[in-house]
Amino acid sequence: MYLRCMRLGLAFLGTGTSQGVPLIGCGCAVCTSTDPRDARLRTSVMLTLGEGIFVIDSGPDFRQQMLRMGVRRLDGIVYTHEHKDHVAGMDDVRAFNHLNGGDVRLFVTERVEAALRREFHYAFSDDPYPGVPRVAPHRIDDSPFQLGGAAWWPLPLRHLSLPVLGFRVGGLGYVTDANALEPLAWERLAGVDTLVINALRRTPHPSHFTLDEALEVIRRVAPRRAYLTHLSHQMGRHADLDLELPPGVFVAYDGLQIEVEGPDWRPEEVVRGFDG
Repeated sequence: MYLRCMRLGLAFLGTGTSQGVPLIGCGCAVCTSTDPRDARLRTSVMLTLGEGIFVIDSGPDFRQQMLRMGVRRLDGIVYTHEHKDHVAGMDDVRAFNHLNGGDVRLFVTERVEAALRREFHYAFSDDPYPGVPRVAPHRIDDSPFQLGGAAWWPLPLRHLSLPVLGFRVGGLGYVTDANALEPLAWERLAGVDTLVINALRRTPHPSHFTLDEALEVIRRVAPRRAYLTHLSHQMGRHADLDLELPPGVFVAYDGLQIEVEGPDWRPEEVVRGFDG
């Protein structure tokens, strides 16, 4: 059953790989490009839901991304998995402790929370050092939850052998750092309007979709439009790649902002909420 129509704002904070683009010491045509769309920070997005602002993943470039977008409020960080290029910037939530006047909420699986507690042990201490980030973890799993007034549907994915999450929020499907979708993810992506999906490079990779594999997922999901993210320098320059893609498929780039409209998907089935 579909209920309330909703609109969300999506900003691409970073669209690059774990090393970013350009790579240190690389002189290829992409890494030396003067096209700003070829400069890619580590992959992350920001969702604006009503007055709520949520970031998916806080990689090593989190501080730079927040400054570049002029973000002055953060209502939470939702994590896909625990790899360093998706969590390393968590320390910089300290600014939002002051701006927001309280803890920053983290939405994490049990495994991601354990990794954050190892990497940022000082933030979780019973006797914290002055000035450490103040965070409030909230546990998520494959079950849907309400956040920012919308239903969030986790998408179980595989990143080689590592289970990771994507998310469906209204008409948006977000899939990064994956080379396979679990059956539940396919089910939850049905009828999605806008799909964001990783496409690392053209040649096979053990833990990421290639360009052809990403295009096949897009074909099966059949969204109105799709955006490629988590791109390496091996994919080629933005302007060249853009010309190769089928209608309705676009190359995302850092700073790109779009609006996604669609129904608040199955909100009546969500029994767990993090609002209020």
